[in-house]
Amino acid sequence: MSAVPTVAVLIGSLRKESNTRKFTRAVIALNAAPLNFQFVEIGDLPVYNPDLEGENAPPSWLELRRQISAADAVLFATPEYNRSVPGCLKNAIDVGSRPFGSNAWDAKPAAVLSVVTGNIGGFGANQHLRQSMVFLNVPTMQQPEAYIGGVANHLDAEGKLLNESTRDLMAKFVRSFAAWIEANRKR
Repeated sequence: MSAVPTVAVLIGSLRKESNTRKFTRAVIALNAAPLNFQFVEIGDLPVYNPDLEGENAPPSWLELRRQISAADAVLFATPEYNRSVPGCLKNAIDVGSRPFGSNAWDAKPAAVLSVVTGNIGGFGANQHLRQSMVFLNVPTMQQPEAYIGGVANHLDAEGKLLNESTRDLMAKFVRSFAAWIEANRKR
């Protein structure tokens, strides 16, 4: 890699003690590949409304678009709500893809990490998010997939990954993502 890629990280949970955020921080702390992870906060984004575009666009929309445009890639970390992504994450995707013809996500290599407290691993959210990425022309890493169920069993009290198999899987995920970025990012 010529320069360390910047990865915009979007967390689909707004909870103060979000397990998704804790798990994502633990994965980043592994330092499995030379990537510069930058969290993009989405909790204060007004719901997308085309009537607010132009001179009336909320500053937080413009900042999100700027951060995504400046990044080389995107990591989506999401819990699952009703077999889909939380509304805050969907809203951020909508804000970043508008106005028509100004898709900040366009051609950004991405990866999806779904993290849930239950046992299914967020399959529905992971796959639903991938559907949106296809439409937005976001090349999304296919393997290894990352469906983390029972997240409380994977983190200690300090937010570190508990078991070696999880650390190995997540290190492989990050290394694969770094290779995916290198193969797919715009030059």
